[in-house]
Amino acid sequence: MCGLAGIVGHSQSQNLKARTTAMLELIRRRGPDSDGVYLNAEQGVCLGHRRLAIIDLTSAGHQPMLSDSQRYGILLNGEIYNFLDLKRALPSHIHWRGGSDTEVLLHAIQEWGVQTALEKAVGMFALAFVDFQEKKLVLARDRVGEKPLFWSAEQGEILFASQLNCLTSAAGLKKQKISVQALDYYMRFGFMPRQQSILESIF
Repeated sequence: MCGLAGIVGHSQSQNLKARTTAMLELIRRRGPDSDGVYLNAEQGVCLGHRRLAIIDLTSAGHQPMLSDSQRYGILLNGEIYNFLDLKRALPSHIHWRGGSDTEVLLHAIQEWGVQTALEKAVGMFALAFVDFQEKKLVLARDRVGEKPLFWSAEQGEILFASQLNCLTSAAGLKKQKISVQALDYYMRFGFMPRQQSILESIF
């Protein structure tokens, strides 16, 4: 199953690691095998992950996963079904640390860019990808949206997690209004379309 959480703000953001760890605690059941937190205090970025080990059971599949250069970081929840095909299509000079689909996707994004890599990827997934050099964050889900990913931009920070309660409780977004429009969609159609969630400021 796995679960991810993180905060991207600025170097003065308070308690990034403690808040991210608190979010991970709420999704412990999603990833009982291990957990990890990576803090880049200089850039105000904290990435967290709870792991359910499926493909690579070793520590080489541990997340958050950073590139060899430390420029890129990735969190992945889900599974890339065609990761072996992607691996064969990547340059032969790549040094592989393990056999996880996360590592393959990380290298694919480095080689081809986010859009092309995700167009080639087949699976069920939610991910967060950070380019620390360019100071960019990408949040993405699979085409069907099978894996959950909630995000909010509040007070100069972007917060994201696999569960809504991570943002409303552990991350501190406690006073949130119900989205009347989203509720209307849900009552009429049984789902909320596009980026809406049941709360106004969480997407």
